[in-house]
Amino acid sequence: MNVFPAIDLYDGKAVRLLKGDYNQMTVYSDNPAEFAKDFEKQGAKYIHLVDLEGAKYGTTPNIDVVKRIVDNCSLFSEIGGGIRDIETIDKYISIGVDRVILGTAAVKDEELLKLAIEKYGDKIAVGVDVKDGFVAIKGWVEKSEYSCFEFCEKMQKLGVKTLICTDISKDGAMMGTNHELYKELSEKFDMQITASGGVSSIDDVKKLAKLNIYGAIIGKAYYTKAIDLKEAIEVAK
Repeated sequence: MNVFPAIDLYDGKAVRLLKGDYNQMTVYSDNPAEFAKDFEKQGAKYIHLVDLEGAKYGTTPNIDVVKRIVDNCSLFSEIGGGIRDIETIDKYISIGVDRVILGTAAVKDEELLKLAIEKYGDKIAVGVDVKDGFVAIKGWVEKSEYSCFEFCEKMQKLGVKTLICTDISKDGAMMGTNHELYKELSEKFDMQITASGGVSSIDDVKKLAKLNIYGAIIGKAYYTKAIDLKEAIEVAK
């Protein structure tokens, strides 16, 4: 299993939200690129980036910060947050991002998803944000009509190779992750599944690694030092 340490961006800063609530935001640094260098130092091979402003407004306000991060480290990078047209995907790929994650757009705009997969193949991933069993959209503030598994099945049929699945109720709460959900996803679908939300201890990492899933995202637990990143990467192997 691969470990994806995460940087969430808002107003050029590295931040974390609690359960996706923009009113419960903690700022960790004015220089997010520093964290990417530290991830590398700890042995990380991947980085997960989220533009929280982008998720809210459907724009790319932090693209310069993303470029700085990508230019200053050799990590495999993926980004999500407000990517709702092919021009934005082109923009991120052109600055060196390795994989682009569609969230709201994958739910709302099937034609865009098909076009993106046709153009970029496995450089396109889909973020499945789960709230009460349903897929949430628009920075987690709206619930779609799709149940989690119904949506994942549709994504597999459309040729999506990588799913990043977040249980919103666990995100940033430091209460552990939803192992049952990821177990079920890994058994039901033939895609690369990345667990996100609530990975808050080495024990969580061990349990997820046993499920033989593709990846796990570590966010708040890194910033609060609840997880030693170097150890997590070793355990995940």
